[in-house]
Formats: sequence, C-alpha cells, structure tokens
Amino acid sequence: MYLRLRVITFLAACLALLGCSLQSNSIGGLPRQIHETSESRFGVLLMAHGGSSEWNEAVTSVASDIDALMPIEIAFGMADAGSIERAAQRLEDRGVTHAGVVRLFVSGASWLERTEMILGLKEGAPSKEKWAAEKAKSTQMSMPMGFWNIQSPIKFSLSKEGLANSKEMDVVIRDRIASLSKNPHKETVMVIAHGTGDDEENSEWIRLISERTKLAKAELGMDQVRVFSLREDWMGKRAESEFEIRNFLQEAQESDHEVIVIPFRVQGFGPYQKVLADLTYNSNGLGLLPHPAVGDWIKNQASILETLLLGAAI
Repeated sequence: MYLRLRVITFLAACLALLGCSLQSNSIGGLPRQIHETSESRFGVLLMAHGGSSEWNEAVTSVASDIDALMPIEIAFGMADAGSIERAAQRLEDRGVTHAGVVRLFVSGASWLERTEMILGLKEGAPSKEKWAAEKAKSTQMSMPMGFWNIQSPIKFSLSKEGLANSKEMDVVIRDRIASLSKNPHKETVMVIAHGTGDDEENSEWIRLISERTKLAKAELGMDQVRVFSLREDWMGKRAESEFEIRNFLQEAQESDHEVIVIPFRVQGFGPYQKVLADLTYNSNGLGLLPHPAVGDWIKNQASILETLLLGAAI
C-alpha cells in the first residue's frame, strides 16, 4: 500500500511537470517556472555564432533581459569548446547546478552532434589535454575551434530546435514585412537565408522558413512570399543562387511589383546588399534581432529544458 502511494505521488509530480512544459511552450511572455532550492539552481548557456560588435551586442542585449529571470551566459562561436567551457564556468560561479543549452542558430542541426560531444552528452570528444597535444603537432597556422569534452559539475540538457523551426519567428517575419508594406497586393516579398551546401539540407531550410511566412501571408494579404537561400559558403552553388535571386527580383519588378527583402538571419543584412547591387528593393536590413519574440523563444526553450532537468531530479 505504501509503495502504491509513492508511485501515485510520483506520477502526479510527472503530470504536473508535463503541464508546465506544455504551458511554457506558448508564444509570448511565459510565466516563469522557478525550480530553485538549496541544492539546485537552473541557468541557461546560450550559444550564438558571433560576429561584428553590433551582431554580438544584439545577442547580449536579449540575454541581458532574460538574465533578470534566470542566470544566462553566452558562448560565442561555432560550438567552440573553449567558449562553452568559459560560459559554463561563469554559470557555475553564479551557483548554477543545472543548465539548459539553447543554440541561437537558424538550423537545429548546426553543430548539434559536436555540441553533444563537448558537453559529454555523447561520446566522441577527446580530453582537453589530448586535444591540446594534437593541436601542438599541427602545422596549420589558423586557430581551430576547440573540440574537447569540457569538465563541469553542471548537469546539461540541450535544445535541438533552431530558429527555422520556431513559431515565434512567424511573428518576427510578419512584423518585418508589415513595417515595410504599403500595398500588399502589389508587393512581392523575398526572404533570404544563409543556406547550406548539401542539397537536401538546403531544401529543408527553405521548407522550414517557408512555414515561418504563413502568418504574414494570412494576416497581411501579401500577393507573393518566396524564400531563397544564398548558400553563402559554397561558391559554385552560391553563384547559381545569386542568379536565381536576382532573376526573381527583376521579374517581379517587370510585373510592376514592389519588392520587399527580409533577411532570415540572427542579425543584420549579411552580404545581400552586395548580391542585390543595382537592383531596386525595399528593406530595413533587420534580421531576427532585435525583436522580443526571439527572447520569448529562448525563454520557452529554457523552460522546457528546465523541466526536463529538474523534473528528472525529483
């Protein structure tokens, strides 16, 4: 009888945690689920690519707003073990025992397995000492991204969703278009993203980002919204993409349409001004940041990870 009561109590706790997870996954300001005791404190390790001072400041600004709710530290870089290790140490110094790792990347696949290895969630990363020894033998002049299994007492849980999967980004795209649109039925919107080298992965990028445009189509009544990827780091495929993008824009203009260009990037306009040189279009050059919906997404991801981590500890 006593055992049965314990099982019922445990199941009730699990259902309560599941309810928190479902509630926290809504768009907008979610009620903070505080799981902090004398033995545990939750925080967020936010991974972001990094770039110019303006790019980094946009990420730092949104993180600063979240830090008022929960400890958050940023690891800039493309899954660099050194940056992740330093961010984890800062969280540890702030008393964090459990951390949700939220990756501020367009694709959820970006450096996913590498990050799992660095955090020790999957085997495959060497020790820091072994990595350093191998690096010392290398004749390469460039500084490679660090790749080792970091040692931290913090228990980690890793988000696998990217911004292209995020319904919160529907709001960003809608608002970006709305701020530029004057006559929706005589306008064509081009959403341009970085893209990948692999054809199948690139098609998935375009499919997911196209999903993010449906809210804008429904609410703003746009005549046409089309998603492109530049495939920026693969020169042969980039040349093909540049031709397709420029040709589409020119054809829209010939149809007497105003063209609005929206970058689906974490911050800024990237190389698109150069790509679209000598063509006429309307854009404010703003990426996904700054926008409060990006902060909402980070908090929603963190809340789900918090439930997974601290729910498992009950």
